[in-house]
Parts: sequence; C-alpha cells; structure tokens
Amino acid sequence: MIRAMTRKANIQYDVTLFQTPKYRESKGYNQVYRTTVLASSRESCLEATFSRFNITDLIPANYQGRFLSTGDIILIDEGRRGQYYYQLKPGGWQSINRIHIR
Repeated sequence: MIRAMTRKANIQYDVTLFQTPKYRESKGYNQVYRTTVLASSRESCLEATFSRFNITDLIPANYQGRFLSTGDIILIDEGRRGQYYYQLKPGGWQSINRIHIR
C-alpha cells in the first residue's frame, strides 16, 4: 500500500526525434518522428524512446528514420513546464540548447 502511494505517477511526454540525413553529420537536423511516451521521468522517457527506436519489433510501422545513434537529438515537450533537448553522446544522453537543432 505504501509503495503504491509513494510511486511516481507516469506522465505522458510529447517526444520529437531529430536526425541528420547521414550518420555523424553535425548540421542539417530534420524532424523524423513525433510520438508520445508514457514514463515517470525525463530520464526514463529517454530510455523508453531509445528502446522503442532501436528494437526492430518495437519500431512503429510509420517510422521512416533510422535506428537512434550517436548525435541524434530528442525533444521532450512538457507543455507549460518547458521543452528539453537531449543529444545522444558516446556516454549517454546529454542536455543541449535548442540552438543545436538548426
């Protein structure tokens, strides 16, 4: 009972994926997909998004991008709470400024 009361509720995050046309390019990011992800935090949202777009059986049928890889950017839009951009680096997800999207 206590565990159920102290567990953080899942939030529906609005997630947008940005990728370059070719691997390892640093400019020319384009929006490739937008979806919602149910997660308890931004970190778990990043993990769930990575899993969804890197496991062949979980990839949505209408997804036209490639597997997520180093350099790809994810935008997590929390509405009034703000927008958060993360780029996949060799060490994991790193928060970035939105200026890197252009």
